[in-house]
Amino acid sequence: MQFMIGQKQISVYPCDEPDRPVIYLNTFEGEGEQVLHILNGGGCPPFTLVTVSDLDWNHDMSPWEIPSVFKNAEPCTGGADDFIGLLCGKIVPETEKEIRGNALWRGIAGYSLAGLFALYSLYQTDIFSRTASVSGSLWYPGITEYISSHAMKRQPDHLYFSLGNKEAKTRNPYMRIVQENTEKIEKHYREKGIDTVFCLNPGNHYKDARERTALGIRWLLER
Repeated sequence: MQFMIGQKQISVYPCDEPDRPVIYLNTFEGEGEQVLHILNGGGCPPFTLVTVSDLDWNHDMSPWEIPSVFKNAEPCTGGADDFIGLLCGKIVPETEKEIRGNALWRGIAGYSLAGLFALYSLYQTDIFSRTASVSGSLWYPGITEYISSHAMKRQPDHLYFSLGNKEAKTRNPYMRIVQENTEKIEKHYREKGIDTVFCLNPGNHYKDARERTALGIRWLLER
């Protein structure tokens, strides 16, 4: 089932059973169906997957403006708050008209900048109780300071973090701190009593993105 809201394509993969979890996944290249195929192949608990694509990636997924930190890349222009408004105000209500029963709980997951967005969204809305930040862009300038100085709208039940074990092995001064930041952030939440995990997967940022995303979602579903 697919439809458009605010120039974003929404794909709903509904669960046959009523009153099951709903997980929202923001995608870069519409990879949601492949992630779902991986999950279904592993016999994960039943859930509804909702993917959002056709995103203005560096705008919709970024919490505030920063200049380009990669060669030949576009700057991030800080549109996350507006997209969270669209997500919570229109996408979630319209999507959940199409599911059986009600959402048992809602999760939000994402890879790279979408992993940063998933975590940031917890500070702007209380509708998500579980989050997977998969190879999340937690190198983002100012994110550790933001987390330490702001309160979440709702303390989540479970938080999943992962990285490739080669992601921090780079000359780029921003990416070089991604593992240090991720470990620091995960520890911050763990010390608040939140059920968290940090997983290191083999490879760099681009290796096995769909499989890593599926691992994060599976962890949320199996808690």
